[in-house]
Amino acid sequence: MTTVRIQAGKRFVASIRTPGDKSISHRALMLAALANGSSTIRGLSDGEDVGRTKTIIQQLGASVVEHEGYVIVTGPEKGLRATSETLDCGNSGTTIRLLIGLVAGIPGLHHLDGDASLRRRPMDRVAVPLELMGVHVEGKGPTHTPPVTVAGIQHPRGISYHVPKASAQVKSAVLFAGLSATGNVVVTEDVRTRANTEEMLRQAGVSISSTDYRDGRSITMDPVRPKARDWFVPGDPSQAAFFVITGLLHQHGEVVIHPIYDGPERIGFLSVLERMGGDISRIPTAHGLEVRARTSALTGTSIHAHEIPSVDEVPALVVAACAATGTTRFIDMGELRIKESDRFAESVALARALGAHVDIDGDDFTVVGLGSARSFTPFSFAAPHDHRMAMSAAIAGFCGNGVEISGAESVATSFPNFFELLTSS
Repeated sequence: MTTVRIQAGKRFVASIRTPGDKSISHRALMLAALANGSSTIRGLSDGEDVGRTKTIIQQLGASVVEHEGYVIVTGPEKGLRATSETLDCGNSGTTIRLLIGLVAGIPGLHHLDGDASLRRRPMDRVAVPLELMGVHVEGKGPTHTPPVTVAGIQHPRGISYHVPKASAQVKSAVLFAGLSATGNVVVTEDVRTRANTEEMLRQAGVSISSTDYRDGRSITMDPVRPKARDWFVPGDPSQAAFFVITGLLHQHGEVVIHPIYDGPERIGFLSVLERMGGDISRIPTAHGLEVRARTSALTGTSIHAHEIPSVDEVPALVVAACAATGTTRFIDMGELRIKESDRFAESVALARALGAHVDIDGDDFTVVGLGSARSFTPFSFAAPHDHRMAMSAAIAGFCGNGVEISGAESVATSFPNFFELLTSS
């Protein structure tokens, strides 16, 4: 394992460009591979997770040609085809769950696997709707953990499916499988999750509509092959969260984040931080949302999972809660337990390592803040399989009193130059 030592930073005055949005990058590659013709993708994430998706679409028959600053993907005229090779998804839950849906409509057996962390993640929530569409999905045990075998068919059945637990990955897997279905596909969710897939399918010429109701959404799609087109990938808001929080917590903090994707389901963390007293400016641009943040005294608040449907930003928000005055309550955070690591347990461990008091009540936990990042305890942290935990520990050490992180190589899955950007201001 790689160990990185982060010293307390003297200041954090920076202009940051995050990698291309990871969620959009995965989907752009997959849609380009499914199309007949060539698509140009600019701003693609350079993380290992997206690299896995790029390799896999080539295994399935797409052509990928890389240039400085952009990638050209050409989908085969007769469509993607099954391969006897294992499709190695590495550490990427997005890759494997969306891919299970994508290969559902490609006849033949598909073998999907990943690293030790991914092999602990449940795939049953994807397998259940695909089985209803006539596609057999087999994994290990009752939760279908990887390795997973998918028996793809030419035309899965159309389906009307209610997603029982908020998940953009499950929704997306069903929509990908439905592109070659025998009838239309309807997906409903009680909590609106990131709409990347619906937006991008529409941009690729697919007939798809969505209707919001209360906190949820209903999506209806007619089967059709996506069209080739050019894609631009804006900056990743989940990666921006680390630097926004660093700008707020550091005693000499001022940061500008170049435009990020501004989908409302992806920037809930900004509203949370503003509610805590964060000095944050949002500036709309042609390419997304520019964000500015500067040193602020934060106060505790209550944060419900529906504000951040993917809960990806929760570990970084835990660091903010530790620096705040008062108590912050994290509500309905059970989804954290099935991420790259058990992020529920790891977030609690991180808060305690910083010196904060934490109470746990089922899927909720409360953090009693220390009032300032300068009150953090110098600490060490292990995050060998979870990039977000490693980056959260890093910003805590940088704003506080230093940290030693083992397993820091995990950051390469999403943000290879993260440590350099953090410490070079």
